[in-house]
Amino acid sequence: MFSRFFQKPPPQQSPHAQQEAGKGISKSADFDPRVVLHFGVPSTASILAFDRVQRLLAVGTLDGRIKVFGGDNIEGILYSSKHTAFKNLEFLDNQGFLASVSSRNEIQIWDLESRQIASALQWESTITAFSVIYGTSYMYIGSEHGMVYVLKFDAESRKIDILPYYVPTNVISDAVGISLDQISVIRVLHPPYSNGNRLLMAYENGLIVLWDSSEDKIVQIRGQKDTELKIERVTSYSNDPKDDSSDNKLDNEEEDKEISCVSWASNDGSVVVVGYVDGDIMFWDLSNAYSSSNHQSQKLSNNVVKLQLSSAVRRLPIIFLHWCANKSFGNNGSQLFVYGGDEIGSEEVLTVLGLDWSSGLKSIKCTGRINIALNGSFADMVLLSSDYHAAGTGNMIFVLTNSGQLDLYDNNCLSSLMSKQEKKTTSHTLQYPMVIPTLEPYMTTATLAVIDHDVKTFRDLSQVLVAAKQHLVQNQTSMGIKWPLTGGVPGQLFKEDDHIIQIYIAGYRDGSVRIWDATYPALSLVYNIKCEVNDVNSDSASASVSALDFCPDTLHLAVGDESGIVRLYGLIQSSSETTFHFVTEKGTEVVHNKHQGDVPHCTVLFSLQTSVVCTLQFANHGGKLAVGYENGQVAMLDINTSSVLFLMKTEPDSPSAVISLTAKFSDSCSLNIPQQSVSDNSDSSEKGLLFIITRDANLLVVDTSNGNMVCNGFSELSTETESLKSPQKSDSGIQDNVQSEDAKVVDETATTVETSYFGEIVSNSLILICYETELSLHTLKSVIEQDSSKCIKKVNLVEKCCWTTIIKKHEKECVLVVLYQTGGIEVRSIPTLEVLGESSLMSVLRWNWTNDMEKTICSSNGQIILVNGNEIASISLLTWQNEFWIPESFPCLHDKVLQAAVDVTVSQSPSQNERQGTTSVFANFVKNFTGKADPNANQPAHPNILENLDQLFSNPPFLKPSSGTVDPLDDLELDLDDIHIDEPIVLSPIQKSDDDKRDKGKTADKQKTDIDKKDKGKATDREKLFEDAGTDSKPRARTADEVKAKYRKTEANDAAAAASLAKQKLLERQEKLALLNERTEELANGAEDFASMAKELARRMENRKWWQL
Repeated sequence: MFSRFFQKPPPQQSPHAQQEAGKGISKSADFDPRVVLHFGVPSTASILAFDRVQRLLAVGTLDGRIKVFGGDNIEGILYSSKHTAFKNLEFLDNQGFLASVSSRNEIQIWDLESRQIASALQWESTITAFSVIYGTSYMYIGSEHGMVYVLKFDAESRKIDILPYYVPTNVISDAVGISLDQISVIRVLHPPYSNGNRLLMAYENGLIVLWDSSEDKIVQIRGQKDTELKIERVTSYSNDPKDDSSDNKLDNEEEDKEISCVSWASNDGSVVVVGYVDGDIMFWDLSNAYSSSNHQSQKLSNNVVKLQLSSAVRRLPIIFLHWCANKSFGNNGSQLFVYGGDEIGSEEVLTVLGLDWSSGLKSIKCTGRINIALNGSFADMVLLSSDYHAAGTGNMIFVLTNSGQLDLYDNNCLSSLMSKQEKKTTSHTLQYPMVIPTLEPYMTTATLAVIDHDVKTFRDLSQVLVAAKQHLVQNQTSMGIKWPLTGGVPGQLFKEDDHIIQIYIAGYRDGSVRIWDATYPALSLVYNIKCEVNDVNSDSASASVSALDFCPDTLHLAVGDESGIVRLYGLIQSSSETTFHFVTEKGTEVVHNKHQGDVPHCTVLFSLQTSVVCTLQFANHGGKLAVGYENGQVAMLDINTSSVLFLMKTEPDSPSAVISLTAKFSDSCSLNIPQQSVSDNSDSSEKGLLFIITRDANLLVVDTSNGNMVCNGFSELSTETESLKSPQKSDSGIQDNVQSEDAKVVDETATTVETSYFGEIVSNSLILICYETELSLHTLKSVIEQDSSKCIKKVNLVEKCCWTTIIKKHEKECVLVVLYQTGGIEVRSIPTLEVLGESSLMSVLRWNWTNDMEKTICSSNGQIILVNGNEIASISLLTWQNEFWIPESFPCLHDKVLQAAVDVTVSQSPSQNERQGTTSVFANFVKNFTGKADPNANQPAHPNILENLDQLFSNPPFLKPSSGTVDPLDDLELDLDDIHIDEPIVLSPIQKSDDDKRDKGKTADKQKTDIDKKDKGKATDREKLFEDAGTDSKPRARTADEVKAKYRKTEANDAAAAASLAKQKLLERQEKLALLNERTEELANGAEDFASMAKELARRMENRKWWQL
């Protein structure tokens, strides 16, 4: 249990008024649990994705979360409303969107800027394959019924559109002679350096199909029954007799093998590598599809090479395959990363093979092999260039394991080890640099401190933090630390408007302490304090840190460890030499002259007990420090004199661990008394009370000046009640006192306690005692008098609680947060203790409760920071808890400036890039994807690719408009007055003239004559149209005299007739416009109805079998 103090409410309030005042603004409508910050790799991580342009890494989990990592401590987490795993995850490169497919077949597009779902589409059937065409917003979807569809995400409308185009399964079924209706599509690949018109489909039964979307036809078909195989078997790279390379032919009658994974194995898409369930790896040659003019499916011999990692009969399936070019193995050298394929029961490793087929695919050779020992079960891997601006082909590898471990390997180091013929390695790895380490080293306790701008040490601490961070950056630069992720844009820093400074302090099992500046969402490390103290010999120098406390008034940090030692550090460094005090349990004091380094120096070391330090509490503005030990001892230390005021036992007969300490002094009971400066504290003789809570649910009150007992053994629980099993951590001392300016001393009865110097403390305070199964609110007077019957409020808890804290916005408004051992969270009003809202760690963070999690929980100013495995998160429970981190200070996950620059560069023509002498950014992106750039590769401009894809996928297969048909009337321009609607056609015979021949080819009727010559079948229609005019009649231009004769008016009515004629023509023009508009709308509606009917027909026909057509 533990306790809280409050100002006593005025007695004139009625119970109903007290209830309303207790609720304040903290109504149930204000309960809004959400994650504010998140750092680290989730323990349920299962899949990776990489944005080659923005240099961002995304990690999908099994519980519906996506974590995005960038540079400069930029991290962001995305939460799906459904707690489901992601089976596919890909970036829409350089567009600010991330595509995912959940295990429930929901396609989601995430907006990285807003960190929310932009669009979602629920797919009816099971999605078995998913692929994004690089650099576009087009996506391929493969289903369990052998179908492949095309989707497009429209960023403007923020909608996922299902395009009319699809790959017809019946065509492929007819070609291979089997039905694919119940065969799943395992993988859909977009060939490198193509315009998007081709795609490779791998089916579960071993069938591989290369399809051309522009011609709606099969380019090539590959399968186990189509070839004779040459076997290349590799088991190890030592002088193992099992290693061999043979020309054994595989029996043609071998049944089809089930495909498990597929990857390209060439820069031009001419070779594909396939992994199978039985542990085999096969390289299929598709070069004939690019070199031969015959694109029909062919059955070739010796177009595939078989590779085995083990000679065992029973082998693990090939779970993962990834190929990349590597010039360190020669111009035709490459590497193949494989997970699986070894003998069942063998050690779990990631295998890297060096390959060379300079003499052709048939003569492929394994030039090296190395096994990378994993830290856990393999989850996923991505390959990326170490620097996409560099011209080299050096690559780096991210490997994700199921324990949430993200490791980085340098491919050049792996190649070097492979050349040395080393079989296995565990080194040359760099773990993800956690912003706040939690496991390596292991975090044991933490605290969050807030320093307000009106504190005198605010400016000094601000300068210390800036100088420490600059020094740390210089050290990292000199060490050559380089991380390949550089994406994201840091948030804005508003130094001139800072009103608070937040620092996060964590203690570790190795005895070290780290301090971060948590003023802004992107936390930055300030100090890494080692446990060693100069000139002090101690066998327990590296004991685990067990307790922490920070005083904002003096900038002192107290650190207690499991060996009983308490170290005191000062963040402000006064001079190069400082005095160090070593205080032992015998009271002796040894003074050393200790050189001060760049980290905070230890000013005092107290070694009074050998028991674990359970709790630390600064008191009296940092002038005193209370220490509670596991053996029940309590010490009060004078920080100003580096001395021990008293050391006492709480329970001589059956000592119980001290789990909570809170000190109250009479000078701090009213907010009208200004805060004392640091220099005033040195001469302070204020007296107060120290409240001690033990694990067996006893409350003791002692005098802080001499240790005399004021109250001993107060407990509401019966003797049969089970005592606490684990220590209950209290919040920082800043939130212990909740004062009220209008509070009054209401009890005028003079008692022994009230007439003493404790009178002001006792009369103005309430105490909240939190047990495992009960909450009770008392006046401090009743606690000291040990009168448990005068309880203001008592609440029984349904479950066992393990941690509580108080959240306040103003001096009169506060709530109690209760965390249960099952992971449940409750917010209760004060003083009524009514439930205002409830949630759980699972619903907010997707975490399960773990043992000892309460030891690292801390809170301040309403922000609660929790630790679970590799993860650390800050949550907010109420709607008004957003005043400490403004939205502009949060980093952005998408760099719009980089996106615009890349789009402009890619849109330039190749000739313009060559004239400017610049390297094409698009070519650099291709290098990152393949590891090698082909100077002869086709690299079309980005807008042309999008235009080509729009034309390919805007119609169903076999229904594309013919590109060779040109309407000769497209160039015909008509004036509005030349349009006649529903008017009778009046024709008159026109004689031929020489002008007709001169004007030949210049009029619209000339174009109609050309059409007639191409299509003689229309001659009879022409004759009927002109009737007696003859087929050789030609229109002619009227002469000037003919025009004057028709339109000339008499002089008498010339002006009036002209005005009347103009008015008549205007009315006729308006009528024609209105009639033309009606006809246009009718045509548009008819076209829309026809398109809708065509889509419906295509939808109905796509599910029919070929024999049902």
